[in-house]
Amino acid sequence: MFSIPGKTPVTITPAAVQQISKLMDRENRHGLRIGVKKGGCAGMEYTMDYVDEADPNDEVVEQDGARVLIAPMAQMFLFGTEIDYETSLLESGFKFRNPNVADACGCGESIKFKDIEELEAERAAGE
Repeated sequence: MFSIPGKTPVTITPAAVQQISKLMDRENRHGLRIGVKKGGCAGMEYTMDYVDEADPNDEVVEQDGARVLIAPMAQMFLFGTEIDYETSLLESGFKFRNPNVADACGCGESIKFKDIEELEAERAAGE
């Protein structure tokens, strides 16, 4: 598991807390698991799934009743990310402000992360 003691792996804005709590209540679920998978034009995509229980290797972030579980393979890539929920005239949805992203496609659905060595060096410098 990738973490720095005393530091929350992700932060959740009040708008995202409200939406996650609403989804958990409506679907009667334990929380939302966030991960990454290969795909999209930039190489990787975020995933979000309802979960009924935490995996022992999930990183669990709880904030004001909202529960986000970070899948083990995504923990390094999501560390430092701010999760927000935005509503506009044309769309609404979760937004990830992730310092680990090196590039993103024009539609915003696909991302490319920094190299693993670069991420590890940044984490070591931040400790």
